[in-house]
Amino acid sequence: MAAASSSDSDSGRAESSEASSKWLDAHYDPMANIHTFSACLQLADLHGDGEYKLVVGDLGPGGQQPRLKVLKGPTVLSESPLPALPAAAATFLMEQHEPRTPALALASGPCVYVYKNLRPYFKFSLPQLPPNPLEQDLWNQAKEDRIDPLTLKEMLEGIRGKAEVPLSVQSLRFLQLELSEMEAFVNQHKSKSIRRQTVITTMTTLKKNLADEDAVSCLVLGTENKELLVLDPEAFTVLAKMSLPSVPVFLEVSGQFDVEFRLAAACRNGNIYMLRRDSKRPKYCIELSAQPVGLVRVHKVLVVGSNQDSLHGFTHKGKRLWTVQMPAAILTMNLLEQRSRGLQAVMAGLANGEVRIYRDKALLSIVRTPDAVTSLCFGRYGREDHTLIMTTRGGGLIIKILKRTAVFVEGGGEAGPPPAQAMKLNMPRKTRLYVDQTLREREAGTAMHRTFQADLYLLRLRAARAYAQALESSLSPVSATAREPLKLHAVVQGLGPTFKLTLHLQNTSTARPILGLLVCFLYNEGLYALPRAFFKVPLLVPGLNYPLETFVESLSDKGVSDIIRVLVLREGQSAPLLSAHINMPVSEGLAAA
Repeated sequence: MAAASSSDSDSGRAESSEASSKWLDAHYDPMANIHTFSACLQLADLHGDGEYKLVVGDLGPGGQQPRLKVLKGPTVLSESPLPALPAAAATFLMEQHEPRTPALALASGPCVYVYKNLRPYFKFSLPQLPPNPLEQDLWNQAKEDRIDPLTLKEMLEGIRGKAEVPLSVQSLRFLQLELSEMEAFVNQHKSKSIRRQTVITTMTTLKKNLADEDAVSCLVLGTENKELLVLDPEAFTVLAKMSLPSVPVFLEVSGQFDVEFRLAAACRNGNIYMLRRDSKRPKYCIELSAQPVGLVRVHKVLVVGSNQDSLHGFTHKGKRLWTVQMPAAILTMNLLEQRSRGLQAVMAGLANGEVRIYRDKALLSIVRTPDAVTSLCFGRYGREDHTLIMTTRGGGLIIKILKRTAVFVEGGGEAGPPPAQAMKLNMPRKTRLYVDQTLREREAGTAMHRTFQADLYLLRLRAARAYAQALESSLSPVSATAREPLKLHAVVQGLGPTFKLTLHLQNTSTARPILGLLVCFLYNEGLYALPRAFFKVPLLVPGLNYPLETFVESLSDKGVSDIIRVLVLREGQSAPLLSAHINMPVSEGLAAA
């Protein structure tokens, strides 16, 4: 870990001078073939010899089998296959007996595999869930040959869409088969009992009764069936069970199980639920505006990363303290703790190849990497107390050591609030007029509020009257319904006895065209004659002004005029969508005659 290759120096040159002055490049291997995430990285003294090793739950991409890898320095010490994809890894003390060697717990599928001295020690399986009774009855009928495979498939599909209890894996596999494969599958599995098994989604540790670093800890499991289980570290029995409204994906725990503890669970529905001792259901809820991508507890603050490229700080009661916007998407998060200086900060790996370190909303440092970082871990590795371990999207491994002289200072990065934001404004002194006005408002506050309310009601009344008058006189004919947003404007041209009447009709909606409208004219047939009393309106495209023209002939020779009313209706409906009144001018031709 002490020597650095040429590739290390290239990555070191890519860092800023601020970051490179704090970190030593220990190792960089772009071909390490490690694919994991932060929950499956652990640093632990597995043999009790003071030599801390790195435990990796590798996902095994590209069709490879998932594996448990243990690294000592930059080399892989041991590998062992896993039956399913790992969900989380944790190290904890199971007992007080000497030697104080921690055990390794790896959650994979429905089981927790416990290792001691890197050897299999115990396997805990989640308790089975009760099957769907309707599903059980259908498979019993299939066992007795009272139902054929095609009918079984149709009835299982009906159950899957309505039942509150999900189907078992056996039924879900059966529904995916082709018709030719169903009968063989039914004959093979109809004699087997229906089993419904959940899987583990997340895992962490909780101190049993002491807050010491080397105290015995319990395992806390989050499952797919929206439950939290607390396991006894010795007998591996369920000590407590708690229900959640959604599936937990991130957990943060503080306190001791036998005394008092707080548990924060970030779930798939975008909420964070807070639970305390003896609470079967959440006590508080933090509603996020986006899905969480990470959850880290820094002292008494919960730092949450969201898929809207932002970090949020909350109290345990759900009060938002601060928000910091990131320059790129957050891929992973973890805690950086430097006990010698009492420092706790949050590390966030971004999609642009940066690892940003924040204490609250203050940026402490930026570490740049050749590839996007997908998992982070900070702690004692080998015999170095402060080591940063990162794995990249391409499967690379990066190890950096924090210098013993390094000191994190707020504003050490490139971003953050400007210094001028912390400066106090030079506010002018309060004048005598301001003080007198304040005293008057305090003494006559009730009367001033009543006067304001009376003026407000009067303003609303006048606005309503003006609106009603405009509708009656059709000064600005606009449809009153949001479903048919129309606007009508009429123009009369000519001296008479024949006038040209132009109706300008407009669809004021943003994206929806309007079809099936009619225009109807109501007038005094003794005074005016129109070639068409009504006609159809073409398709109205949003935003365009459609001119509709017709002619009006004046029949009176006495120089009188009247009002022509225009109605816009929907086909098949008698109530008009909007109307307008047209004041016809006096015919100059007839008046002169």
